[in-house]
Amino acid sequence: MTTRATMRTTDGIRLGLRANLAQFSLLVAVNALVGGMLGQERTVLPLLADDVFHLSAYTSALTYILAFGATKAVTNFFAGTWSDRFGRKPVLIAGWLIALPVPVMLAWGPSWGWIIAANILLGINQGLTWSTTVIMKIDLVGPERRGLAMGFNEAAGYGAVAVTAMATGAIAEHVGLRPEPFLLGAAYVVLALGLSTVAVRETRDHARFEAARHGAPTGSEPHGELTTGQIARLTSFRDRALSAASQAGMVNNLNDALAWGIFPLLFAEHGLPIAQIGVLAALYPAVWGAGQMLTGWWSDRMGRKHLITAGMLLQAAAIALVAEGSASAVWATAQVLLGIGTALVYPALLAVIGDVAHPAWRARAVGVYRLWRDGGFAVGALLAGALADAYGLTTAIWAIAALTAASGLLVAVRMYETHPRT
Repeated sequence: MTTRATMRTTDGIRLGLRANLAQFSLLVAVNALVGGMLGQERTVLPLLADDVFHLSAYTSALTYILAFGATKAVTNFFAGTWSDRFGRKPVLIAGWLIALPVPVMLAWGPSWGWIIAANILLGINQGLTWSTTVIMKIDLVGPERRGLAMGFNEAAGYGAVAVTAMATGAIAEHVGLRPEPFLLGAAYVVLALGLSTVAVRETRDHARFEAARHGAPTGSEPHGELTTGQIARLTSFRDRALSAASQAGMVNNLNDALAWGIFPLLFAEHGLPIAQIGVLAALYPAVWGAGQMLTGWWSDRMGRKHLITAGMLLQAAAIALVAEGSASAVWATAQVLLGIGTALVYPALLAVIGDVAHPAWRARAVGVYRLWRDGGFAVGALLAGALADAYGLTTAIWAIAALTAASGLLVAVRMYETHPRT
């Protein structure tokens, strides 16, 4: 029997959010812990680079984001390939094993090289675990609720980024930048490894079931017999929707690198205390995270393209407002707008990949997309750092705002609508 909400097979595999609610909810919780691992750095690490390690050049101070982004981007690509070859669960567990030393290195590393090494491991952890939880949720829900599923996934991850950023900021205000703020990360990794090992179940057979009944949307590659190289070219350049999503994802995370590495320094330069910087750092991912529960569902109703276009343009306006502002109220407004813009974009971009990619190569397409998207961290760290060193923080922020607006216009021109109902 097949319905819009649930598809069944004779061997008991079912597709649909309701049919797989327990496992789906567990994966949402695991992804919240993935986000928490990232959130432990959002407030504290930019200030640590300045106050503890005395890195005066912005480019040098942002090397941890470069190390994180480059490693995560490459790992994303392999996460998709490995999850097809070995299964989703082994890749997820491997990601958490790699994360075990990260909080210790951040809390007690004696030199900046230790912080960079910790972020290399964190990039591998994030690439393996976040990619795999995305793939597993897409496996479980089937074609009807992809946008909603991605909304829940990203809401959990970035909601945890926000909560942890605020918590670590408050802890640092009272007891210092190290080691106490990073003890939260230690608790996250132990809990996540236990849940992933004991409770998470493999979902690769769900993708195989969907692949046997798949109908590709207009404009996409119609079959599943593609090599990894062909999938990389299709996702990066050939398919108009996939390639537009890849560049928009890259610029989106370039913006995130700006918010992560440059905004706290700008706020500190204007004399804001650490706790207040933590609140501002948390506002953006908090709105981003919570908003995706609505925007993911919305993209299932009205389609993906227009939400992505509007979200990129709104992000550009919000970043410009940060550059223009000089008071915490203005920056708080800008952070909220940036969060709304990112919420419009993020689940819709992942849903585009799920719409277009055949289930037989969807995990690898997600890996290629996330390679481009998280490469934005590295590009953002280099670009924002170089511009800030040469021309100042405000000029760097204005330049990123202009680039974001151009990305939104490119989506409007190049992407075709991918939602099956639209």
